[in-house]
This record gives sequence, C-alpha cells and structure tokens, in this order.
Amino acid sequence: MTKTLLNLLEKKASSHGLLLRLKIGHPLSLWTFRVVVAETIDTKRIKVLGEMKGWAYNKEKGLQLDTMQVRPSSRAGVGSLIWAATMAWALENTSCRYARLLAVNDEDQYHSKLLRYFRLRGFVVVKEVGSSALDLPLRTVWGGAGSLMVARCSDVYERSIYALQKRNL
Repeated sequence: MTKTLLNLLEKKASSHGLLLRLKIGHPLSLWTFRVVVAETIDTKRIKVLGEMKGWAYNKEKGLQLDTMQVRPSSRAGVGSLIWAATMAWALENTSCRYARLLAVNDEDQYHSKLLRYFRLRGFVVVKEVGSSALDLPLRTVWGGAGSLMVARCSDVYERSIYALQKRNL
C-alpha cells in the first residue's frame, strides 16, 4: 500500500504534536472541504490553530479557495501545513490542477499584504474584480471586490513543503 501525500503530512504534523484533519462534503458534482490544523489541549479538547475552506468541481481549474485563517499565536509552519494539505488533497483526489482565490480589497494596506502573501505561494493576478456589471458573477461567488489570483496546485504544494522544511516541521 502506498502512502499518499496527505497521509505523510498528517504523520508529520502528528510527530510535532499537531492534528491535521480534512472534512470533505460531496453534494452533487461539487466537493466542499475544510482543512484544519489544531493542537490537543487535553483528552476532550483541541485548539484550532488554522483552517482553509473552499470548494472544487471536477475541472482542471476547479479548486476554489475561500477562507484561509491562521491564529496569530500559532507556531510557525501552520499556514504552510494547511496549504500543503489542501493542495495534496486536490492533486490526489480531484482533477483540479489549478487553484484560484480572491485577494479581497477592503483596505489598500491589507490588500497589498494579501497580494504579497499569495504571490509567495505561487499565485498570480489574472483579473481585478471591481464594480462593473461583468464582475457581478465573480463578486457574487467571492463576496466582494479584489484581485482574482490563480496558481498551479503542484507549485503551491512544492512551495509549502519547502517552507515546512525550512521551519523543520
């Protein structure tokens, strides 16, 4: 039996005292997912350190990333672990080879930070989503205006693994 990338990441997380969990829903021809990294507080409680939510449909460009959050007090590497696990799942279980997300433009300074962060992960801006009528479908899906960004799942995975190795996680 071969070990999947996701199983290897789960074992790596466990060896560092972290829980890596993936919850998948599959209504109709759509996947919904939530990737969570947590640490055990005691036998009945955990503390969520970070998570990513999104959905995917069975197309090469079908991975849609919606929410990425990491607690400021989390140890280094939690974000990279979430990114790696998300991309590993997509590459191994879907036909998605590209991921897209919206870097929300609520505040100029915060938007710049988001763009920098996502570019480090391998994303590039493909469209500015604004207030035109043509942008209405994208604004409805993503919930606002901002920079629509795309990346190859394999590139995001590789960059995340590299970041994890640099942090010895």
